Amino acid sequence: MRRCLAAAGIDCCVLANNHVLDWGRAGLLDTLATLARLKIKTAGAGRNLAQASAPAMLNVPGKGRVLVFALAVVTSGTPPSWAATQEAPGVNLLTELSAASVARIADQVASLRQPGDVVIVSIHWGPNWGYEIPDEQRRFAHAVIDQAGVSIVHGHSSHHPKAIEVYRNRLILYGCGDFLNDYEGIRGYEEFRDDLGLMYFADISSSSMDLEALEIIPLQIRQFRLIRPTIPDVDWVRQMLDLESRRFGTRVATSDARLALSWPSSAPSLLGDSKGSGLISN
Repeated sequence: MRRCLAAAGIDCCVLANNHVLDWGRAGLLDTLATLARLKIKTAGAGRNLAQASAPAMLNVPGKGRVLVFALAVVTSGTPPSWAATQEAPGVNLLTELSAASVARIADQVASLRQPGDVVIVSIHWGPNWGYEIPDEQRRFAHAVIDQAGVSIVHGHSSHHPKAIEVYRNRLILYGCGDFLNDYEGIRGYEEFRDDLGLMYFADISSSSMDLEALEIIPLQIRQFRLIRPTIPDVDWVRQMLDLESRRFGTRVATSDARLALSWPSSAPSLLGDSKGSGLISN
């Protein structure tokens, strides 16, 4: 596993989820030590609450920093007993998507942000299956953008991709699905096509911190490997994402076996002027 992580060139690992303590706190500590040896930054869990709530800080040569804050919500099945404390390792846990939670995130972002930083809030929330976007998730994502000025709300927990929204020119991924999993052959959820994974490539403006483009590359999971999906599978993913996202004003089109997001121009962002947007192709 260490060789796989090293070969993959992973920069950051979000540990806020409902499985990171499956092997107890000793297992979490071993995971943290392994990632530290590989020089992979972590967010969302730690040896204590201070480390669990601290963002991963990624330096992008010549462009500034990316700050990744990560949290798990109890709606994802993360037990309250897994919450990190001042003395004990655990997860950066949210018990509710409340105004107070938004205020804490906004205060933490404000205390660490430097000019030119791109801020991502990564949230493990909701059930594994289904396309519904609860109103509380949407309100929370909007509030985090409004009050903390984050560029991307990175939602996960669902084993299949969900709707994409662009709010005030900021990206909200309500559920990214699995990039790689061991669910092949599990019955009962075939309609969601969890074998089809996505890579998301977001271009963020260095001046406004707004979303300028989003390219999505479909892949298929087969025997713990990622392969190129067929044209019909790519079209299935496009139709599903387009159907689920259009209620939020975004559309998904095919561009040379890849997918591209389009959205209408919106109000100026909180941190700068919007450049607007349109259909993006590569």
